[in-house]
Amino acid sequence: MSAPSTTEESRPRVVKPLPLPSLTAASLNLSNRFDQDLLTAIQSRLGATYHFNRTGPEEFDCSGLVWRAFQDIGVNFQRGPARSYWATFEAPAQNDDFKFGTLVFFSNLSHVGIVVDEKGFYHSARHGGVMYSPFNDYWLSRIDGFRRVPLQSGQSTANAKPRAGKPVNNVDVEESREP
Repeated sequence: MSAPSTTEESRPRVVKPLPLPSLTAASLNLSNRFDQDLLTAIQSRLGATYHFNRTGPEEFDCSGLVWRAFQDIGVNFQRGPARSYWATFEAPAQNDDFKFGTLVFFSNLSHVGIVVDEKGFYHSARHGGVMYSPFNDYWLSRIDGFRRVPLQSGQSTANAKPRAGKPVNNVDVEESREP
């Protein structure tokens, strides 16, 4: 067995099960059809595994999950890495950083997720796959900023068919600070 090639790979991980929050369109006050459909599309991917450069249907990297969720509801944009979404999309309006559907970027634009509200976000993580994570100290200290995916005029979600969701246990990954 070879030694880990990076400090990141050598850090021991502690995985703690988290209760899956009860996130519904009603509990999040999502009154418009677009947000409701986006929530359904995201939640239908919960539990999918992480795999670099994948866009589903059962494996995703972080930007692949973002792309697929919006594709599922009929919003089209070019698939790319998190950094390209940052460069392509505009910053949200003032006070809309934690608005549902906003993209949140972390760690020098190397990771992206979809904001649920000021409490948390959905993303595909190397350790845990597609999950909901709370905005805890770990994530808050790594935020680079926010962007909104523009909705094309005449956008229709009538033909969009989000997959049925599947239950999953959520996990919280804590990194040991020891090398």
